[in-house]
Amino acid sequence: MRDEQKIIERIREVVPSSPRASDLLVGIGDDAAVLRPPSVPRRDWVLTCDSFLEDIHFLARVHSPEAVGYKSLARATSDLAAMGARPRYFLLALALPPHRTGKWLDGFLRGMAAAARSFGLVLAGGDTSRNATVAISITVLGSITPGRAVKRAGARPGDVLYVSGTLGRAQLGLELVLRGQGCNPRWKQLLATHLRPPLRLALGEWLARNRLTSAMIDTSDGFSTDLAHLCEASGVGARVWLDRLPKVSVPRELRARGLHPDQLALHGGEDYELLFTVPHRQAIRILASFGRVPLTSCGEITREKKILLVGAAGRTTPLPRGGWDHFRPR
Repeated sequence: MRDEQKIIERIREVVPSSPRASDLLVGIGDDAAVLRPPSVPRRDWVLTCDSFLEDIHFLARVHSPEAVGYKSLARATSDLAAMGARPRYFLLALALPPHRTGKWLDGFLRGMAAAARSFGLVLAGGDTSRNATVAISITVLGSITPGRAVKRAGARPGDVLYVSGTLGRAQLGLELVLRGQGCNPRWKQLLATHLRPPLRLALGEWLARNRLTSAMIDTSDGFSTDLAHLCEASGVGARVWLDRLPKVSVPRELRARGLHPDQLALHGGEDYELLFTVPHRQAIRILASFGRVPLTSCGEITREKKILLVGAAGRTTPLPRGGWDHFRPR
């Protein structure tokens, strides 16, 4: 077991935390971080926070500490991608039981450090405490050109609905873990998005910088739930074509076990893809892909405040919220 100061020193050693000369004046080791936003060019600052809790968001008996460290930072940072902002700094509040302050903590920090380097983040400070289970709270700070932050509100009837990447990958990986297949080498590739989700930071920045999108959200809670959030904020509805959704490919053996691509794509969470709307006149500027990330037109925004799913033979049914909700009875 390590004492608190040694834990803080270990965090500082492993996770990127060196002050940037022009921005972070005071970092880890004082009562608070001190930031001096750059004045040229002037930037808006975008902040978000997120929790990652043992037995709620991860299971310590099946998820490696490296995966927990990486994913906890990815979850929070994805909110900046949904606004079109560039990540800069983060604060970490970490509560641990004594038996997790040794080898488990070392693995956690390695995963978090890898995520910080990948996303361009620097740890500015935080807090440590003791708790019966692992509780992680992260605040991320990003920057963006003034007036360019993309909100959930803003979609208008006639806008085209787009989604990046492939939907359902993370949920497929989670289902394998919950079914005791997390260590099966046959399914290693299917677990990748669940354990280390890719973030669409460059895509979010590109959309915001070029003012291509009227509203945007990340698919952290699942396509059906996050589309509902976007529509509610914008005061609109949507029509979604099921056959156009970019769905995860599920091996036949797993389909036979009840893992269907449609349900995974519609309701599976934690893909952290970007779901965004584009005014019809701007749709011609949206590429088929951004780098290696496919961008798929999968629906349209409607005036009627209903979300409808268009399935086989044009049959239309309401699309319920089937994604993640902390307070929905299970």
